[in-house]
Amino acid sequence: MAKSLSNRILATPSAYAKEHFLYVQETGTLQSIEPHISQRKNLNSFLFFVVIAGEGILTYNNNSYLLKGGDCVWIDCRQQYSHESSASSPWKLMWVHFYGAAAAAFHDSYLAAGNHFIFSPSDISSFIECLTSLYDIQKENNSLTELMANKYLTDIITLCYTENNSNGKENISPSHSLAQVRAYLDEHFTEKINLEELANRFFISKFHLSREYKRIYGITIGNDITAKRVSRAKSLLRFSNQSIEQIAIASGFQDAAYFIKVFKHAENMTPLEYRKKW
Repeated sequence: MAKSLSNRILATPSAYAKEHFLYVQETGTLQSIEPHISQRKNLNSFLFFVVIAGEGILTYNNNSYLLKGGDCVWIDCRQQYSHESSASSPWKLMWVHFYGAAAAAFHDSYLAAGNHFIFSPSDISSFIECLTSLYDIQKENNSLTELMANKYLTDIITLCYTENNSNGKENISPSHSLAQVRAYLDEHFTEKINLEELANRFFISKFHLSREYKRIYGITIGNDITAKRVSRAKSLLRFSNQSIEQIAIASGFQDAAYFIKVFKHAENMTPLEYRKKW
């Protein structure tokens, strides 16, 4: 007797998709009938699945986790993992194995932001819709399938960020203090800003400020200030006749030489080249 009922589609991505997209390797649904262990390791793949109903155990990173209906999981299959349905409450899953040039970077960034690979969103319907769409387009398999698959996989990753509640931990909404810090930076980024003075202004430990700002906004304070300054410089380069020296000072850079170095690193061209192209 079969231990599970499953519908799955195995995909073979094109060379173009492998280089440029997030792409599906397998996707489908599973309804467990009796417990059986599915285990893998050293797969160049990432697995995302939703527990529609029932319960089971995931073993990952040498730890075991009880999963139940409504839970979502996003794991790196290059590491060993296994999962097994409960005998008393067999689970039903929707899942996708996927990969791509940016897949590992997305997952690393997601975890670095303080998110957990297991989470329980308030509503799993959006995830189910994306997974259903992924399955349907793989089944249809036309000229737009890989492009649309990239879109739905990106949607799933975005949902992981926005819906993740870190398994009951503090959510990713900015605190009032951090929101005040960012509003201050939006207004004063052209001025000289010292981290310690910034922390004192808002009565926050500079270590806590640095860590939480990066966790909430996905960028360090220093890099955020630099990005704001470069954006201001780009606007002045396009819509003013100011010299490079004037734009450097007006954007918050101490001198033109440093401005040119930072701008070239950010835009892969000098400020003058940017002005000519745009």
